[in-house]
Amino acid sequence: MKAFNTVLGFLLFLFGLLSIILNLVGLQFSFLTWMENLGRLGAFVLRLIMVLAGIVIMYLNLVDWKKDNTSTSG
Repeated sequence: MKAFNTVLGFLLFLFGLLSIILNLVGLQFSFLTWMENLGRLGAFVLRLIMVLAGIVIMYLNLVDWKKDNTSTSG
């Protein structure tokens, strides 16, 4: 399950970033054309959310929570 979530996060990040880059040159992925119904700003915000959500999902899956749970109180 951890590997699946990491791949999902990477794909969200990748497609979000590539979608922003392609939109700058006037192209878009055919399966993401529905985002243009939200307007230019709405589509851009949704692409940014895809990128950020991908980063967050990857970070949450790749951090070793058991090792990072140590107390640093002195």
